[in-house]
Amino acid sequence: MFDAFNVILLTLIGLSAVLPFIYIVSASFSSEHIVAKGTFLLFPTDVTLDAYKYIFSTNTLVRSMMISLYVTIVGTLINLILTSLMAYPLAHHRLRGRRTLLILVLFTMLFTGGLIPTYIVVKSLGLINSLWALMIPNAISAFNLIILKNFFQQIPDGLQESAKIDGANDMRILLRIVLPLSAPALATFALFYAVGHWNSYFNAIIYLNDSDKWPIQVMLRQIVILAQSGFADSSSLEDAILPAETVKMAVITFATAPILMVYPFLQKHFAKGVLLGSVKG
Repeated sequence: MFDAFNVILLTLIGLSAVLPFIYIVSASFSSEHIVAKGTFLLFPTDVTLDAYKYIFSTNTLVRSMMISLYVTIVGTLINLILTSLMAYPLAHHRLRGRRTLLILVLFTMLFTGGLIPTYIVVKSLGLINSLWALMIPNAISAFNLIILKNFFQQIPDGLQESAKIDGANDMRILLRIVLPLSAPALATFALFYAVGHWNSYFNAIIYLNDSDKWPIQVMLRQIVILAQSGFADSSSLEDAILPAETVKMAVITFATAPILMVYPFLQKHFAKGVLLGSVKG
């Protein structure tokens, strides 16, 4: 009875997460008057591609998608490189000032400079209206840094000591021994960072003045606003009456698909990477 209850409960929870997305995909392929009725759609009825024809009538969404892919890939690489380079020395007790550095890292998890000071810093670095403004300010996550440090601490010291006896320096040990053994953790944090970059839109609104540099999430927000108003902006999309609901569903589907395709390849490392890195405090 307990197992049956668990199966039923988890099935309901799973359906609560999956059904809304199925509805969005189905609605994106349905006609506007079917969606306007408000009936729940598990499968598209009166199938039409009008919404997709509309959003691809210009290269706006494709350009935004390419920008998001660039920011996600390059930003994730920067995140992983800098997080690994900082976590490795902090994992060694012989590092001078290690305790002070850890306190400073933990401090950033509790307090931030705020929006205006952050904007001033980004502006002083000349990053305004640059895609680097979406990647550099959040290059290291304090939470991910602490977990990765704990993961590095679990690697046997004997491996690193034997490498030092053979003449390897710290950078060679990091690249040839520590990082290959930390593949599950790195895959997990790659997913964390990639999803964060892909879903981020607020920084783009704040730091990017040129609409041609908007990532897909900002463009999604713009299309939703235009759809609600019932007309398109001639500077970005064609002048036409929007099929409001179906366009929103089509853009959401288009913006979500890349992450859904990447996640299954990293999912097997997800739980393992986080749990192994959180055993030690």
